[in-house]
Amino acid sequence: MGGVAARRPVALVTAAVLVLEALGTVLLNWVLSIVVDRQQMSLAGLEPHAMSAGAWLAGLLFGLYLLCCAVVPLRAALRDRAPGRFARALLISCAVVNGLLGAVAAALVGWLAFVVLMAVLGLLVLTLVAYGAPRGAADGAGTGDVGAEGDGGPGAAGGPPAASASA
Repeated sequence: MGGVAARRPVALVTAAVLVLEALGTVLLNWVLSIVVDRQQMSLAGLEPHAMSAGAWLAGLLFGLYLLCCAVVPLRAALRDRAPGRFARALLISCAVVNGLLGAVAAALVGWLAFVVLMAVLGLLVLTLVAYGAPRGAADGAGTGDVGAEGDGGPGAAGGPPAASASA
């Protein structure tokens, strides 16, 4: 019961942290674009303005992606229902991206950034585990637990437990 009662606050915290991560990402890329533009930096002959616009656009797109990911746990917390397949896939992709960014951040930025990104990864995984599978996948379909004809007999999801063979 404790895990079920705590899933709403965990999902709300996850959504808030993802919003903060989105804002931080946009802010970081905005500062990066200003630095590139003012110092007239170039890479492989690209124009400095193209580099700064690319940094700004990449930050904006990644921030929007993180905001879309933040909507999923927020909606799950408000409705107290597991996210659907696409929403779960979106959260899983966000967790993978945070894991990869954490590995890169440990090498380039430092261990504090790694710890922060791993905390976000932990919140994402905790949210996914706390809400479990979507309702359509939790009914026993495709698990082999249904009766002979799927009529809800012994062993079916929600039916009486099957009798033990050893007595």
